[in-house]
Amino acid sequence: MVERKLLVLFGSQTGTAQDTAERIGREAKRRHFQCRVEALDSYDVANLINELLVIFVCATTGQGDPPDNMKMFWRFLFRKNLPPGSLCQLDYAVLGLGDSSYPKFNFVAKKLHKRVLQLGGNPLLPVALGDDQHDLGPDAVVDPWLLALWDKILALYPLPPGLEIISPDVRPPPKYTLHYLAEDSPYPNGGLLQPIAPRAVPSELHPFAARVVSNQRVTAESHFQDVRLIEFDVTGSGIMFSAGDVVMIQPQNCPEDVQQFCQLLRLDPDRCFVLKPTDPDASLPALLPQPCTIRHLVTHYLDISCVPRRSFFELLSYFSTNELEREKLQEFSSAQGQEELYSYCNRPRRTTLEALWDFPHTTCAIPPEYLLDLIPRIRPRAFSIASSMLAHPDRIQILMAVVRYKTQLSKPRRGLCSTWLASLNPEQGDFRVPLWVKKGGMKFPADPDTPVIMIGPGTGVAPFRAAIQERVAQGRRGNCLFFGCRQKSKDFYCQAEWEELVTKGFLTLFTAFSRDQECQADASGSGRSPAVGVAAGRWPVTLRSRGAFNSPGTVPALPV
Repeated sequence: MVERKLLVLFGSQTGTAQDTAERIGREAKRRHFQCRVEALDSYDVANLINELLVIFVCATTGQGDPPDNMKMFWRFLFRKNLPPGSLCQLDYAVLGLGDSSYPKFNFVAKKLHKRVLQLGGNPLLPVALGDDQHDLGPDAVVDPWLLALWDKILALYPLPPGLEIISPDVRPPPKYTLHYLAEDSPYPNGGLLQPIAPRAVPSELHPFAARVVSNQRVTAESHFQDVRLIEFDVTGSGIMFSAGDVVMIQPQNCPEDVQQFCQLLRLDPDRCFVLKPTDPDASLPALLPQPCTIRHLVTHYLDISCVPRRSFFELLSYFSTNELEREKLQEFSSAQGQEELYSYCNRPRRTTLEALWDFPHTTCAIPPEYLLDLIPRIRPRAFSIASSMLAHPDRIQILMAVVRYKTQLSKPRRGLCSTWLASLNPEQGDFRVPLWVKKGGMKFPADPDTPVIMIGPGTGVAPFRAAIQERVAQGRRGNCLFFGCRQKSKDFYCQAEWEELVTKGFLTLFTAFSRDQECQADASGSGRSPAVGVAAGRWPVTLRSRGAFNSPGTVPALPV
């Protein structure tokens, strides 16, 4: 009999593709498959030629780019020396998750499907293209596609004699068992902020604990938006970067939310535990120390501020002892209830912690070992580096808008990372932030003599500040910056710095202040702003001098 093994590989940037892959893994186990769910870059791609059945779940990021955790796999798969028939024994299916408002909608999934087909793979179904823009989200495509997929798979790999598909009413086992230690057991301090090995380059698994040097508000106190220029000390980290690179920051939950969460679930935050995987082939979470306290788990790992997904309500329903709560949770996790779930969660941006408050009888019955199945880990946030190593050695600066906005909920929504970073006042203590650096998508001319036009509205000016500092430190002129904001007196970031460079002849600066003029300009250039007009007139000069043009991504018409 053919071995009933299924491999689910995912490439995920925000966690949606991972959540979908884990859903497929649970459904596979209900059909008695031996199933592994792995990130594409965690999988040894050389073994792909030996696989019989694989489901790929992948997102598309940026302008048609693969997620960070599938880039090595991506490069390997597109090597020109791979034999055309190397995957001839592989049955496969590709599920893409994307956003049709982007030009390269689900580009990665389409290209992956085509490449595996070129290498001899046997597609079970056409590639599925989930769309965030659909009223019901990607599940509008995922749900019917999965039903068809399981029909195909079970036709090829029938259930063993005497076995039936396990009912969805049966609660799945947890990924890990949680074992509390004796209350007097010592707990090693550190966790995320343990020193990295000498000469090791900081990474997601080994971030550098950077000290916060300064945290300065760069907008007027009367301005509606709080924007910060924050500086970190990375002395001794071995971190190197250039203009256009990105710093990744691992945020944490605020103490008030951690306390609320522990009270809701009746957890002792100082209790120490160890985890053990229920599957002997599975590994432990890389970013959690062993042993660990409940407080550390909730503060540094569980994303209790994220908007919960459908899978959250599905798993939560198994713990409910209250009939009304269970019925509502089951409705939210059903295909028919997705419109109501969107109205409850996504539209008002309700957090996981707030959702738990709304189901109190169920929440207090959650077994602690299911916490890591129920709530995803906190993901790192990316910020364009706003400084140059040549101008500020051993320092990284970021220009960050503190995220705060209103929805129909009474409590304002706050960004997890920006709110936490804004709260770190170096004058009130020694604050450390876990961070590492990765290459950014913005490229500047290799020849420093090339003149550069840079268009950076708002905080989008951050990478250009790094580039200008770098070029000025090299003595390069020919720097042209177009900067736009609302009001000169309130949100003209780094004004004194720009004006000093203009005085010294290193910078040509054009500005547009949308609220300070009768005719407001927009980023498409349709307004009559002097800066935009000069930009249009300068294009032929730039082209004749073979200059470079940079803007932070695809900028649509900006709000003014």
